[in-house]
Amino acid sequence: MALDGLLEGFQVAFSLQGILFVLIGVVTGTLIGMMPGLGPISAIAIMIPVTYGMNPSTALVMMAGVYYGAVFGGSTSSILLNAPGISGTVATSFDGYPMAQRGEAGKALAIAAISSFTGGTISVILLMLFAPALAQVAVSFGPPQYFALMFLGLTAIASLSDGSTIKALISATIGFIVATIGIDAQTGTNRFTFGNPNLMEGIDFLVIALGLFALAEVCFLILNRKDRSLSKQSDIGNLRLNKQDFKEMKGPMSRQSFLGFLLGVLPGAGATIASFIGYITEKRLSKKSDEFGKGSIKGLAAPETANNAATSGAFVPLLSLGIPGSGTTAVMLGAFLVLGIQPGPLLVQDHPDVFWGIIASMYIGNVFLLILNLPLIPYIAKILKISRPLLISLVITFSLIGVYSISFSTFDLYLLLAFGLVGYLMRLFSFPAAPFILAFILGGMMEQAFRQALTASGGSMMVFVKDPISISLFVVSLLSFIVPFIRKGKKEEHVVDEEEQQYRAN
Repeated sequence: MALDGLLEGFQVAFSLQGILFVLIGVVTGTLIGMMPGLGPISAIAIMIPVTYGMNPSTALVMMAGVYYGAVFGGSTSSILLNAPGISGTVATSFDGYPMAQRGEAGKALAIAAISSFTGGTISVILLMLFAPALAQVAVSFGPPQYFALMFLGLTAIASLSDGSTIKALISATIGFIVATIGIDAQTGTNRFTFGNPNLMEGIDFLVIALGLFALAEVCFLILNRKDRSLSKQSDIGNLRLNKQDFKEMKGPMSRQSFLGFLLGVLPGAGATIASFIGYITEKRLSKKSDEFGKGSIKGLAAPETANNAATSGAFVPLLSLGIPGSGTTAVMLGAFLVLGIQPGPLLVQDHPDVFWGIIASMYIGNVFLLILNLPLIPYIAKILKISRPLLISLVITFSLIGVYSISFSTFDLYLLLAFGLVGYLMRLFSFPAAPFILAFILGGMMEQAFRQALTASGGSMMVFVKDPISISLFVVSLLSFIVPFIRKGKKEEHVVDEEEQQYRAN
């Protein structure tokens, strides 16, 4: 049944019109992903009126290409400029940008492209085989399970810091506070707005991400402009990957293809959370966790595989249940309805060309993305050859345009500059920015899930421990929080023992 449907889907995708619109979608998505601030949500929203009257299968194939193409291309600005193109590539900058700084920009872009292709391709196969079954799993996740899942993500805060755990927790706490700014969705109360109407809708994620990473890096470069060691970041380096590189990539790509896909299936999780959890998981599993954040190949391959796998996973609840799995698929749901297609359990029967056409187009789209991106890496990486003053100007310009294009508010530009200063101060005093970002992302989702669970249970806290899924997630959270401290203690004891032995030997 699935094979027959897939063959019908390939007839749609391999038609001249299908190939053309897949190509248009992935190229448009890649270019949009490279530009900080635009993102696939805006692109798809703009395309809805453009595609009105088109063949539904062709139009939706193109929109899907924009989605996963943007995630594929979003790594470019994260790696080269430390300016995440989209929220799903923030974790990519943790190790991608350090690689570019030490003269391995070409290699980093090649790793990102291959990892993205692997994650996207494996997840499409899983989408084809298990979409109906996984849709039922997604439905079984209620507010208690989502709260437990978000709690599990928060226990990784300690892993996102190479230095003081206390500083990481402080950074996360500030992130939580920032996440609560705006109107309380349940009570309608203004929180931390200080009477300013511009804060009533909260602070956009992109303002914080570009501020803490891109503008903070700009401040660092300006204030350390006489440091000659920073000039090495203009080197592109060798693009070729050796056997050892592929060996290091193999594990993260295989594991995160599955994990990213499963996280993408859960409504609301999306590529951003998948990339963070993928990064954290690999850091926990790695025997060389100290290399993460300093240009680790595994640290780059993991989030790039996970976020691209999650994009395909997000189509499971959309196609099978009519439930959007991410912000982008929520906009795509509107596109479905405008084109006269109702996604859900009957989509396979009523419109098999649409259901299987989208899935089949992803195979072709991922191949197009790899073919298009790998040859262009030497040219894309040459952005680092631009003189530092001009490069700084471009980063500032793209950041300002990206933020302004979201809300057309000058107040957001002031917030961007403020978070840029905060990011520089955090870097100056060794406060990690990653826990801040993770807490900000999970804060609102955790609060909403917590309130919904308590409302449904009449205020009983037992609702969080009645379900086996919730209990299992809480147990894993506890272990993931305790184990790193045990390992750190044993490592310190081992170092002390070695120093004592060396002292006695002398």
